[in-house]
Formats: sequence, C-alpha cells, structure tokens
Amino acid sequence: MVVEEKPARLAVGVVGAGRVGATLTAALALAGHRPAAASGVSDASRRRAEVLLPGVPLVEPAAVLENADLVLLTVPDDALPDLVSGLAETGAVRPGQLLVHTSGRYGTAVLDPALRAGALPLALHPVMTFTGSRVDVQRLNGCTFGVTAPGELRMAAEALVIEMGGEPEWIEESARPLYHAGLAIGANHMVTLVAQSMDLLRAAGVQEPGRMLGPLLGAALDNALRSGDAALTGPVARGDAGTVSAHLEELRRHAPETVASYVAMARATADRALANGMLKAEYAEALLGALADEGTR
Repeated sequence: MVVEEKPARLAVGVVGAGRVGATLTAALALAGHRPAAASGVSDASRRRAEVLLPGVPLVEPAAVLENADLVLLTVPDDALPDLVSGLAETGAVRPGQLLVHTSGRYGTAVLDPALRAGALPLALHPVMTFTGSRVDVQRLNGCTFGVTAPGELRMAAEALVIEMGGEPEWIEESARPLYHAGLAIGANHMVTLVAQSMDLLRAAGVQEPGRMLGPLLGAALDNALRSGDAALTGPVARGDAGTVSAHLEELRRHAPETVASYVAMARATADRALANGMLKAEYAEALLGALADEGTR
C-alpha cells in the first residue's frame, strides 16, 4: 500500500478521551480532519470530550474503530498492550486503518497484533504536559513529538505531527524507553521538586512561594538548557558541607519526607560538579561525608 506524504482528510476516532487524546483529536480537527467517535470511561473524560470535541458521539472502543480511518489510542502505558490485543482479537481492527498510540515508552512493536490484522502502526508521543483544556491545543504549536513508525509510514507520521502544529523527532524503536526516561526525569521529577520547595518556603513563612520561585526557577531552567552542567550553582557545587549539613538538620526537623530526595539530588549534583571540575576535590570529601552520614541514619 502506498501512503501519501500528506494524509487525506480522515475520520478520526480516539480510544481514551483523556487530556492527551481529546487535545490531539481537536488539533486534527483544526487541520481539517473529522472527529468521528470517542470512548471515555470516567466522568472527567466525558466532560472533556464535551468541551474539546462537541457533538462527537461517545461509544465503546470497538465502535470507535468501526467509524474511524485514523484511531488514537491514548490510554495509560500499562493498559496499551492489552487494549491492542483485545481489539485485534475481536476483529475490530480494519486493514489499512491508521492506528496511533501516544505512549512515550513504546514504539510500534506494541501494535504488532493490530499490524497482523492489517493496521498501519504509528507511535506519536507529544513532548508536552496537558491540562485537559483548550489551551493545550495552542501549546502543540512548536511541540516536539517523538515519532516511531515503519519506514514506509514515516512521511505520513511526520505529516500528521506537522498538521497538529508539532515538530517530529525520529526515535528508534529500541531507544523509546531511554527517551521516555529522560523526559520523565526532566518534567515529572521537576514538578515534585518544585512542590517540595514551595512547601518548605511556606513552612519558613513565605506568603507567596510561587512568586518568589518563578524568576529563580525560570532563570535556572534557561541557564541549564543553554549551558548544561556549567549552570550549576549553590552549596553542593561550591562544596559548602556546613551549609548542606544545616539544610539536612532543618529538613529532618520540619520535613523529614524530603530528606531522601535532597540527599539523592545532592549526591547526583556533586558527581556532576566533580566530573566537570566545578567542585574542587579538597571540598568534595567533607561534602560527600555529610551526605554519607545522612544515609546511615
């Protein structure tokens, strides 16, 4: 089968009308494709579909596939293999149907049961965090998508991403888990770190920790993206073991649940600062000793 570089106008279905699925379907609608059907179990999914996909019928997953040329499978990673197998086993998959999942973890191998049924497999992972509101569609403009697809479908996959306003980045099948781990460390863990920082500042009496942190974290992120390890600052990079020990003492007293993450990140920061020559060896021993002592408590 020959696939055109620019996909024809397609009837789009989405299985799992969550934050990602509803947003991508709405973006495809803006590009001229026709949302045909959606499935969603939770009340939140149904409300989201009403806002982002007005008039689109909510049906069972098999009925979504029956009515769509392009099907988005936007379910949690752990649910994806069983969903694909189940749809293939029940005969819901049609030959020539574009089947797209948005998992960062998986490439196209997870779609093999559908491939055997004649589907055309694509993995299109948007590198973006979603709120489930209309603003998400705008955020897709310039958003990178991690793309994995068979060679003959590569142009079609990249064209779909461009139509949604994104920029395709080719990720090899074998590299998908590593690629996804890199994103999770950067985005998911950052949220936890920022939330912990805000909690500590509130405990210290800061009335609006978000306003205090905004300029600092914005500058730190910009510097890190521009300069990598050269952007490291603070007591760990300087080797201020006394300051680090004081931090740990206060954390044990006021927020013991944050001690483990502080120690883990401080050790990782020290390793990087040592490797690039920022942390001098004569200061590193006392610093690492303070962190090691914490690990024995």
